[in-house]
Amino acid sequence: MKRSFNAVIVCSLGLALASCNKAPSTTSADSVSKPADAPVNAPANAVDQPKAAPLPEPAPKPVTLIPAGTTLRITLIDAVSSDKNRPGDKFAASLAEPIVIDGKTVLSKGTKLRGRVVDAKESGRVKGRASIELKLTEIVFKDGKQMDIATKPYTAVAQSTTKRDAAIIGGGAGLGAVIGAIAGGGKGAAIGAGVGGGAGTGTVLATKGKEIRYAPETRLQFTLASPIVI
Repeated sequence: MKRSFNAVIVCSLGLALASCNKAPSTTSADSVSKPADAPVNAPANAVDQPKAAPLPEPAPKPVTLIPAGTTLRITLIDAVSSDKNRPGDKFAASLAEPIVIDGKTVLSKGTKLRGRVVDAKESGRVKGRASIELKLTEIVFKDGKQMDIATKPYTAVAQSTTKRDAAIIGGGAGLGAVIGAIAGGGKGAAIGAGVGGGAGTGTVLATKGKEIRYAPETRLQFTLASPIVI
């Protein structure tokens, strides 16, 4: 009996020693592998947000080309003249007719324009006819925006007064001849003609030639020297 009891004790001690020699389990919550696609620092309840679609780029604004050589028929708002204006003076005008390109009105009638006096010469007393040279320089749109433009110069020269001057001189000579005839004819007539002719020439010297004067509402025509992109 005693021998059986000792055998039980020996078996118990053997089992206890075997249990102590086993390595402790390293399995824990931290050792559980995480899914490969899960972010390391992502919150447990995080949900992927869809990315916003990029905004479409605005469509380019259509442009219209008004080619060089296009005629601009305008109506003056300000008066201009060869004897009142000087180079550099500005004037205002408006389109008398719309500008139509490919059936589309790109500049409506009444569109405001600005111009500049390039040159202005008044007539002389002895020689030199009056002249004036103008250019358009800007378009002024309804919203106040401005656009520079370039036109060929509009040039005007006053009419010649040669025939008028000849008539005045001839008239003076004829009057002098009448006076000479009354004075005694012959030699008196020749003297009278000379005096009359001198009087006629004096009248021409004292009278200026014609000036160029354009009142408001006068219509003029310009030609584009460079194209306009609107």
